[in-house]
Amino acid sequence: MAMTFSTFILTLAETIQSENGPNLAYLLRPTSPHGKDLVREFRNPTREALTSRYGGCIESPWDDIAIRYVMVTTHIARKRTGEAFNEQSQLVSQFFRYLINNTGWTLPALFSMLRDLRDLAFDADNYARYNNQKSECMESAAGVVVKAFSNCMTDRTSPPSESRKWGVYYVVGLVLKCYFRVKRISLSKNILRALNANPDIPPLSEYPRSHQVTYRYYLGMLSFLNEDYTKSEQELTLAFYQCYIPAHGNQERILTYLLPLRVLRGHLPTRDLMDRFPVLDELFTPFITAIRAGDISAYDAALEKWERRLLELNLWLTLERARELCIRGLFRRVWVATDQSTRIPVSMFHCSLRLKGIDVSMEEAECYVANMIYQGYMRGYISHEKSMVVLASVNAFPKVADRSAPLS
Repeated sequence: MAMTFSTFILTLAETIQSENGPNLAYLLRPTSPHGKDLVREFRNPTREALTSRYGGCIESPWDDIAIRYVMVTTHIARKRTGEAFNEQSQLVSQFFRYLINNTGWTLPALFSMLRDLRDLAFDADNYARYNNQKSECMESAAGVVVKAFSNCMTDRTSPPSESRKWGVYYVVGLVLKCYFRVKRISLSKNILRALNANPDIPPLSEYPRSHQVTYRYYLGMLSFLNEDYTKSEQELTLAFYQCYIPAHGNQERILTYLLPLRVLRGHLPTRDLMDRFPVLDELFTPFITAIRAGDISAYDAALEKWERRLLELNLWLTLERARELCIRGLFRRVWVATDQSTRIPVSMFHCSLRLKGIDVSMEEAECYVANMIYQGYMRGYISHEKSMVVLASVNAFPKVADRSAPLS
């Protein structure tokens, strides 16, 4: 049965009276079935006409929220994404007036409205870009979500179990998504600083797992981009193990950055893991195979083939750094071939490089060996007099993870 605007208003009033958060979220979601009913009822409404007719029919600000909801659904139906975003932005701002005087029961509706705002911003920016127009809706959406963060953080009157602070990490995750989308990642520092400066927030472990995973993922991403690989690996690992197993897409996003960090530590992924993620298998398996074989030429070919994709993902420098593992693997094979001798002529390492397609002089090959020793991949020294590499009798090739700075 179709829902009229009068019925919508009555249902909205009952929901607010009963403090039913999930139902309020459903009522104000543009994609809910009753949204189409309201579009059919009003055909071509204007906010002024609706306000003159329905203004004051329910306590403020809900009369304006209901009217703006009709405008949002109408603009969406007419494919006017920019106008829909503007109305949704005003709707959320009106909702903030009610939110600051109420407890955490309003959080499901807040989450839903902010998600819809972000989605509309994404659609509006894409539409503008397609038509060679300028649009900054996502950046505007980030500003609105930051206000929601402040409104959640400043709840000092609600009982602890009903506090709006239980929405903090969800909102932070949404802000970070917006910042990453518009490539304004530096702004993330401000919101994280404000988050860490508030000691009254419950521990992260007490929040829903989905909130924890999103927050840790973006924290890991920020650390990754700042080349704090140790911190990044810790956060991404926690995010991966806390991520719901059916959320395959989220696991893939996490592993896109976690796998290269694990490779840098010398931990290569298993075939079972790669089979579960075909997209990552196609991207990373050429590098992993080359590392296992000590095949530097194959590794360089993979870097060249996937250069554009790796640059888009900000992974090129990380995987270029992992090339050292290929050289380590090749030199270790030389060591094994000499029955793990402690004295190996530099010429043998030179020969191994040339066999793998790396055409270098003897002096350059010696530099390769010296670099391996300096970085802790090999233990020993070079005797220039005899052109001999003298390796340690014990643990000549330490585990990559045992180096003093395995991620450097």
